[in-house]
Amino acid sequence: MLAYKIDVLETLKEAGYNTTRLRKEKLLNESAIQYIREGKPVGAKALDNICMLLDMQPGNILKYVENENTKNNVR
Repeated sequence: MLAYKIDVLETLKEAGYNTTRLRKEKLLNESAIQYIREGKPVGAKALDNICMLLDMQPGNILKYVENENTKNNVR
């Protein structure tokens, strides 16, 4: 499963993008912000915007973490 390496919302805030600004300027929609809060991976468009805003690669933001479900489901 995918997990965040960084606190995305905090890093965005440090870069000058609080959640109000993200919504107002339509940089991230409410569901993407909520997914980030819950630690769930966002879609490609939201990830693309996050990478652009933070000047990072996806690998700087996300990592793959193997869990029991993925181990058991691999054939």
